Amino acid sequence: MNFQGEFIMSAPTLFNTHVVENQPLPLPAYNLWQDDPLLKCAVMANVTSPHADVALQLDVFGQVAGFELMEHGELANKNKPEFHPFDRYGRRIDDVAFHPSYHALMSAAMQGNVHNYSWQNESQQGAHVIRAALIFMQYQADAGTTCPLTMTHAAIPALRQAKGLPDYWVNKVVHGQYDDRTLPAEHKHGLSIGMGMTEKQGGSDVRRNTTTATKQEDGSYRIVGHKFFFSAPMCDGHLILAQTGAGLGCFLLPRVMPDGTLNEVRIQRLKDKLGDWSNASSEVEFQGATAYLIGEEGKGVRVIIDMVSLTRLDCMIGSSATMRQGLVQAYHHVSNREAFGATLIDQPLMQNVIADLTLECTASLALTMRVARAVDASKTNPKEAALARIATAIGKYWICKRTPAFINEAQECLGGIGYVEENILPRLYRQAPLNSIWEGSGNVQCLDVLRALHKEPESKAALFDLLHSAKGRNACYDNHLQSLLDAFEDTATLEIRSRLITEHTAIAMQGALLLNESDSVMANTFCEARLGKQQGLAFGTLPANAPFLDIIKKGMLSSSNN
Repeated sequence: MNFQGEFIMSAPTLFNTHVVENQPLPLPAYNLWQDDPLLKCAVMANVTSPHADVALQLDVFGQVAGFELMEHGELANKNKPEFHPFDRYGRRIDDVAFHPSYHALMSAAMQGNVHNYSWQNESQQGAHVIRAALIFMQYQADAGTTCPLTMTHAAIPALRQAKGLPDYWVNKVVHGQYDDRTLPAEHKHGLSIGMGMTEKQGGSDVRRNTTTATKQEDGSYRIVGHKFFFSAPMCDGHLILAQTGAGLGCFLLPRVMPDGTLNEVRIQRLKDKLGDWSNASSEVEFQGATAYLIGEEGKGVRVIIDMVSLTRLDCMIGSSATMRQGLVQAYHHVSNREAFGATLIDQPLMQNVIADLTLECTASLALTMRVARAVDASKTNPKEAALARIATAIGKYWICKRTPAFINEAQECLGGIGYVEENILPRLYRQAPLNSIWEGSGNVQCLDVLRALHKEPESKAALFDLLHSAKGRNACYDNHLQSLLDAFEDTATLEIRSRLITEHTAIAMQGALLLNESDSVMANTFCEARLGKQQGLAFGTLPANAPFLDIIKKGMLSSSNN
């Protein structure tokens, strides 16, 4: 306005200060299966002759996850779940409201069989590997929804041990679709299952649980107590541990009773978590809630162990998926950004970083899918079952530990933009530590490794059969394997050294798996750097003679858009 109050149009300026150049465009949408050579290689290495319809299903879900679900993942994390304990008239409803994108993610995932592929195709070789690939893709779009998807999938071995439980509890998980309505389980199109194991005073030491279960005349149990972590409280049922006269028992606790009333589960609050924002985690109190025994009284830990093993495998899958998406984002940026007269990816030091991240991602995915293969074969092959028991703890420890540092390195590739919430990297960074904590922290995994070595000679034999299968293919690997054998023989201080031993075992397994594949470039570089101690502690410290460009090329997206 001028002094007389009249509006004056701004004159064209000679000082245009907002010219955007040398900034990459956002990563275009891409098919998370078809365009990912690392995932395809890892799956094919562990599935013999997959059927054409299997490849088609992975392709279809890869398209959905890479195009539709990536955006839904952003929206679901920007709009956290809201807890509504009461309705407008004061009735207790214990409801958690989710953004529509959360429901879209869950619906697409269940339609894509992320939660039940293993159980629908149990007779098919590689069913657990294919299912691992499905949730690997889902995880890149949104990690939060994989929590209820993981628990629903992992609950089946436990639910099958129930006596007198209506068949629909298993059938509607194995064959059902997403149904978010608050209804009795019998009347829903599909069911989701959560977990409530830990309490304030015990954490991973579940034998300190104080929640009690008292048997009623109708055969059900009355549950009184609390859970400090009650994951995905809007699930249709939860598997919980509670004390009986004979010790800990495992119970299925429905959210809605057959008559349509809510079970006596009171949500106290939702957890204000570092990451995993799209999903709700809660604290609850059981005020005489009704539950049904799974297995036998006093055998609760034994019943739940199969579920825990499967969820630990999903921790490996999720961490590997987080790495993969971090690598994809970093590579896209450095391929489209110039500095100091050259594109970043053409600069030797950046090549070292991206190649090192590609190696780590490849090795983590190889170990993850090998464990999925062992789980898949465990029903009919005792040796694979033994390998699965020890390798799950080893892989869960190491892969989940590596992820936060990996994502931080990917952020550095983007510079300041990698620290800004408009980018996916901060979400990946917040998510990265979760899997090392969930389902047993690092110390718990290492103690499980020692327990398997001590109590299950067949697990140790299966592990070292795998390690010896690559002997003679790389000198650095052979030397590391011998050092590892010597370390296991020194039993006096085994527990206090168990983190280092588990780490060395995990890297040896990754080296063996890479050596047993046909890609000598990846395998030899990995062994010489990781096992031959030819690199530093940070990423991007591979030896100068490493074939950086060959490694990077193997990890690139196949899509012509990238």
